[in-house]
Amino acid sequence: MDPSFDHADEDLWVFAYGSLMWRPGFDHAAREPARLIGAHRALCVWSHVHRGTPERPGLVLGLDRGGMCRGIAYLVRASARATTLAYLRAREQVTMVYRETTRPVLLLGHPEQRVQAVCFMVDRSHPQYAGRLDLAEQLHHVRQGHGQSGNNRDYVLATVKALEALGCRDRDLHLLAQRLHGIHEVHADTSDQVSAASPPR
Repeated sequence: MDPSFDHADEDLWVFAYGSLMWRPGFDHAAREPARLIGAHRALCVWSHVHRGTPERPGLVLGLDRGGMCRGIAYLVRASARATTLAYLRAREQVTMVYRETTRPVLLLGHPEQRVQAVCFMVDRSHPQYAGRLDLAEQLHHVRQGHGQSGNNRDYVLATVKALEALGCRDRDLHLLAQRLHGIHEVHADTSDQVSAASPPR
């Protein structure tokens, strides 16, 4: 970013779609449900620091191109603009897997309002870009992942809880959360037991 961007004498909007929704870590004057068009939330980033290691990578979220993403927009006052941007870069750009950019975001208040917000898009050319993984692969890496910010399982479940608080359901993340809770496995085991106990017809 241009240094003049950091020190502009105007308020700043930040779009959150993952852990920033439930652990922003910076002061904000407003917190609004929001929608970004043209990118979607995906577990598409190998985590080598926060939720995994290079030897046992976890998976964290990125904004990948195409689709739509529901999240949270935070309003940061101009007086805190530079310090907030510095904090976000230190947190999000440990390995430079994201591209910091500004995108139009729709605040879903009454009335709705369109603003420009800082967000972190995944860099598809980065070695930590995982692409689209199937559920079994996601489950394996999330279960094994543990890094400086804690275990990967907690990260996914906290994000799902934050989405539910918005009245939003992310099909892929919710399905993964069910597996992490063991819901699918419990149902499958119960079905197997019932089938085994049922007499032949």
